[in-house]
Amino acid sequence: MEQRTLGRTGPQVSALGLGCMGMSPGMYGPADKADGIATIHAALEAGVTLLDTGDFYGMGDNELLVGEALRGARRDKALLSVKFGALRDPAGGWSGYDARPAAVKNFLAYSLKRLGVDHIDIYRPSRLDPQVPIEDTIGAIADMVKAGYVRHIGLSEMGAETIRRAAAVHPITDLQIEYSLISRGVEDGILQACRDLGIGITAYGVLSRGLISGHWQPGAGQGDFRGHSPRFQEGNVERNLALVEELRRVAAAKGVSVAQLAIAWVLSRGPDIVPLVGARRPDRLREALGALDVSLTAAELAAIEQAVPKGAAAGERYAPALMAHLDSER
Repeated sequence: MEQRTLGRTGPQVSALGLGCMGMSPGMYGPADKADGIATIHAALEAGVTLLDTGDFYGMGDNELLVGEALRGARRDKALLSVKFGALRDPAGGWSGYDARPAAVKNFLAYSLKRLGVDHIDIYRPSRLDPQVPIEDTIGAIADMVKAGYVRHIGLSEMGAETIRRAAAVHPITDLQIEYSLISRGVEDGILQACRDLGIGITAYGVLSRGLISGHWQPGAGQGDFRGHSPRFQEGNVERNLALVEELRRVAAAKGVSVAQLAIAWVLSRGPDIVPLVGARRPDRLREALGALDVSLTAAELAAIEQAVPKGAAAGERYAPALMAHLDSER
């Protein structure tokens, strides 16, 4: 397994990471626990070391699942990346963010318990809390680094100014942000800011929640949050799937799947970028891992750019209410 280093101060991780969110019920509808655990085990056996979760995924269920999958000797094979801060209500809704120092330590305590571990490798606020200076949040995590409960500090969906302020408090390992052929906003300043500061990128949404996987069909995912996502709405989804068909032609000429081509494109953006793949089944994981064997020539990169030009996607990546929470979009 190819290794990449997360920033100047971060750990070495596998060139592909595994995003575990979809393994729990909620965001992507029903989920099979046995499939999720089998996928994590298959990833570790293949050399994948970076596992990403959040304490609000499945309202704690995802951390319990990951913890169960890592029991015993497997814990030493994994680097755990955990997001915190999103608030939920009993009906499963979302009610803002809390990144106060006291909340940081509270969230961390529960994550350690659910995961069954004595430390978290990379701990990060899921979004910027507009009521709390980022310096206060990072300072609280830095206290937990000193205490041994956290190894490294990351960020998620932060803008360039916030990233710089955070890095002035404590070294930042990586920024987690959406990056795919149809989500390229990170290229407009944020990516360069991270490179200037020696901060790596862990790219989520590399297949745009399945939209550019080559497998998604109209009508799928209507029972989960994709049913409300602008890019999956009537009028937008048809235009976006037309882009996928253009990409399919490039993939066919290369002899790879659409998903492999899309993941390989993100891998090609730089050695400081680690894509997170959201496979929920071992077969989808195997397909994603095949992207590591795909080397793209300049001509092929140009063909991909022609098939899916920057800004070609129809619709925003989140609904307006969720876009408003993204410091990275300001």
